[in-house]
Amino acid sequence: MECLYYFLGFLLLAARLPLDAAKRFHDVLGNERPSAYMREHNQLNGWSSDENDWNEKLYPVWKRGDMRWKNSWKGRVQAVLTSDSPALVGSNITFAVNLIFPRCQKEDANGNIVYEKNCRNEAGLSADPYVYNWTAWSEDSDGENGTGQSHHNVFPDGKPFPHHPGWRRWNFIYVFHTLGQYFQKLGRCSVRVSVNTANVTLGPQLMEVTVYRRHGRAYVPIAQVKDVYVVTDQIPVFVTMFQKNDRNSSDETFLKDLPIMFDVLIHDPSHFLNYSTINYKWSFGDNTGLFVSTNHTVNHTYVLNGTFSLNLTVKAAAPGPCPPPPPPPRPSKPTPSLGPAGDNPLELSRIPDENCQINRYGHFQATITIVEGILEVNIIQMTDVLMPVPWPESSLIDFVVTCQGSIPTEVCTIISDPTCEITQNTVCSPVDVDEMCLLTVRRTFNGSGTYCVNLTLGDDTSLALTSTLISVPDRDPASPLRMANSALISVGCLAIFVTVISLLVYKKHKEYNPIENSPGNVVRSKGLSVFLNRAKAVFFPGNQEKDPLLKNQEFKGVS
Repeated sequence: MECLYYFLGFLLLAARLPLDAAKRFHDVLGNERPSAYMREHNQLNGWSSDENDWNEKLYPVWKRGDMRWKNSWKGRVQAVLTSDSPALVGSNITFAVNLIFPRCQKEDANGNIVYEKNCRNEAGLSADPYVYNWTAWSEDSDGENGTGQSHHNVFPDGKPFPHHPGWRRWNFIYVFHTLGQYFQKLGRCSVRVSVNTANVTLGPQLMEVTVYRRHGRAYVPIAQVKDVYVVTDQIPVFVTMFQKNDRNSSDETFLKDLPIMFDVLIHDPSHFLNYSTINYKWSFGDNTGLFVSTNHTVNHTYVLNGTFSLNLTVKAAAPGPCPPPPPPPRPSKPTPSLGPAGDNPLELSRIPDENCQINRYGHFQATITIVEGILEVNIIQMTDVLMPVPWPESSLIDFVVTCQGSIPTEVCTIISDPTCEITQNTVCSPVDVDEMCLLTVRRTFNGSGTYCVNLTLGDDTSLALTSTLISVPDRDPASPLRMANSALISVGCLAIFVTVISLLVYKKHKEYNPIENSPGNVVRSKGLSVFLNRAKAVFFPGNQEKDPLLKNQEFKGVS
């Protein structure tokens, strides 16, 4: 009888060996074994335990360094895993896997892997357009039953592929693994998986993904990737700061007497807090008290220089599990029942699957520095600089500029087209300005037309900008305006010359000479009058009719 017991025990042990030798998901996907407590309290909706068996016949398992990895693809495929972590507990976190194929390879509309046209890789141009032609394989229905399901269209745990529209064009199998559970998904060269974090333990967690591809009636691994994600009970908060005239907003140094705009960004990609009332409580650190608002933007002006501590607390009522009801109080004395059972006002009831609101908080802190800066700049005058004849084709314009705040150390001008979009010229130069902050900036304009001028004054911490439109007149020396101006200048110079000569002649003849009746004296006197009359007629032809010298025309014939 004892020998029989030994024999039966040997048979049981032999029958158990195949079960123990079979691989399980945790053997294939990762070495981390969560505790029994974590397995019980981290149940993910739609995920399965990694204690399940893995079908190694359809999905072979290769260790790192196995030579078979080199032949799993024509080239090398890389998998990239990303997530929108961190996630507020209770919200959804989304993971995305993208496959990066070797050079010249891509996935076409039918899910096949093809070579890009006219793309040359290390092996040169390929005569075969396909890297992997899975369409021809999927059209072969040998071994399938009437429903289109075959023994090889299954996941590693034996579950059949879901027959979504176009599922035959999905030739990659993704196996996600975290917290002792796995999720299988059929897809193309990129997939996305969302997980609700209500039952996920707070803190950093590890997500691992293994990718297989079709290979005849089986599958081969082509890539493995892992990434860390974070689940938190603190609302992920970030604050952007912007101030006009601030030279570098990223250094958290701002200007006195100018408002700073604070904009709160809450990381909530799954829109978990969309229907929550969110309150923002600000402390700017300058003894101005607390400021509470429901608006995610706020402006604040610091009126003193120095270093200040900024603190923000965000509060939101988020959906969450309800706490267990408190036990009913025990009566000190038994009292007779005055009504039917169930009408006791002290009795508490609980509605199954009810949702409660839990206050979640987020915090942001920063140290900002307030300094003097250029607060404002204005152009108060623009003057066209006159140039001697002949004028050059370009024009010079003087801009008289004033500013407020600190003293600038440089000035930059950007000359653009009238729309202020196409830059034509940029000039920057150092300036030396007194405490009155009044300076003249001279700039050159090439040709006539309308220009947009942006003028910026700057120092180490600030930039102040002003802009204006300016119309530059035509500077062509052959233009009618320039010819008229040149003529006027020439006539003016000639008139001055003639006047000087006339005065000299008049001075020579101003001595008194008795009037004689000799013809020679008459001719000389009249000759001088005629000379002056003709000179005047040349320069002032419009006034000849009123000139009294017209009465002397009879002397033109005197010889």
